[in-house]
Amino acid sequence: MDEHPASSLPSSGLPSIFDDGDVYDLVGKDIPYGLDFYVALGRAANGPVLDICCGTGRILLPCLKAGVDIEGLDLFEPMLKTLRAKAALMNLSPRLYQADMSDFSLPRRYRLIMIPFNAFVHNMTQEAQIRCLELCRQHLLPGGNLTFDTFFPSVEIIGTPPKTRVLEGEMPHPQTGLPMRMYDTRTFDRVAQVQHSLNEIELLAADGSVQAVHRSECSSRYIYKHEMALLLRVAGFARWEIYGDFDRRPLTRESDAMIVTACNA
Repeated sequence: MDEHPASSLPSSGLPSIFDDGDVYDLVGKDIPYGLDFYVALGRAANGPVLDICCGTGRILLPCLKAGVDIEGLDLFEPMLKTLRAKAALMNLSPRLYQADMSDFSLPRRYRLIMIPFNAFVHNMTQEAQIRCLELCRQHLLPGGNLTFDTFFPSVEIIGTPPKTRVLEGEMPHPQTGLPMRMYDTRTFDRVAQVQHSLNEIELLAADGSVQAVHRSECSSRYIYKHEMALLLRVAGFARWEIYGDFDRRPLTRESDAMIVTACNA
C-alpha cells in the first residue's frame, strides 16, 4: 500500500481555502452543484444522515430545513464556525463534529453518508482513501448507502500545461454586489495522480480594478473509474454503482463527472 505517494509539486506556504469559512463562503455557499441531488437523497433516507466534509453547510443547512435528521463532520474548525453562525441565523442547531474523514468515530450509525462537492479527493494517500471508505461503511446501518461525487481525470483537465491560470468563475459579492473572480493555477504530478492548486479570489472595485485578493492553496489526489471500484472492494463494500452524472447515467465519457453510491449490505 502506497502510504505516502511521492510528489514533487511545490507548496508556497499559503493557507488552505478551508482555513477561513467566511472567505470560502464568498464563492462557495450558493454553488448549486449536486444540491438538489443530495437534498433529495437526504429526504428519502428515512433515517439519520451524515454529511462528511460539510464545510459551511451548503448541503447540510438545506437538508435541515427540509426536515432531514442530518449531522455534519469537517476537519476545519473555521468552516464549522461559519456553519454554526449561519445556522443560528436560521434558528437551527446542527450537531457537528470536527474530525478527518479518514479518522473518525461517531456514536451513531447512519442510513445515508454523503461526501459532496468533490471532497473525497482530499484523501491524499491510498491508505487514507481506503480508511475513509472503511469508516463510512462501519458507520452505516445495514442497508445504508454511501454516496459521493468526484471528477473523471480527463486529458482536458490533467493535460493542462503547468501553471496555467484558469478563470473558474465570476459572481457578484454577496454584500456589495461588485464582481468577484476566482482563478485556479494548477500543477500536476501525473505519476502520483496529484493536482496542486493555487487559488485566488479577486474582489473588484466599481471601476473594474482589483481591490483585494485572497490567495490559498490545496492539493488533491484524483482517481480513475476502475481504481475507484477497487478501492470500494478493498474497503469491504459488496455492491456499488459509478455514474457519470447526478442523473445516474453510466460513466462513459471523459467529460463525465463520477458519482459513486455504495451499499452496506
